Amino acid sequence: QVQLVESGGGLVQAGGSLRLSCAASGLTFSNYGMAWFRQAPGKEREFVASNGWSGATYYADSVKGRFTISRDNAKNTVYLQMNSLKPEDTAVYYCAAGFLVDTKRGSYHDWGQGTQVTVSS
Repeated sequence: QVQLVESGGGLVQAGGSLRLSCAASGLTFSNYGMAWFRQAPGKEREFVASNGWSGATYYADSVKGRFTISRDNAKNTVYLQMNSLKPEDTAVYYCAAGFLVDTKRGSYHDWGQGTQVTVSS
């Protein structure tokens, strides 16, 4: 049974930084594509970043140059370093795992419970 547990969310001022972590279990982590999505109140869940076992990495245009996804296969953990945060980054951030590595929500079949990120202006 796959489990994904996010941590690291919180309240930060605009311009600040946060690092999210997602600890995975129940899967051969190094074989999986991992991604971060986010969902703001009243909005659809949207892609943020993804990282594959081969090193392929994708970012949403809205976070390019500010967010960095990375993974530690020895710790079965994927990270999202978020810098220069903006109020519009406020959302619940979800970790996801899948066999493919792309930007599509449907490509990921296991999801964490999410962690709240709030950016104040």
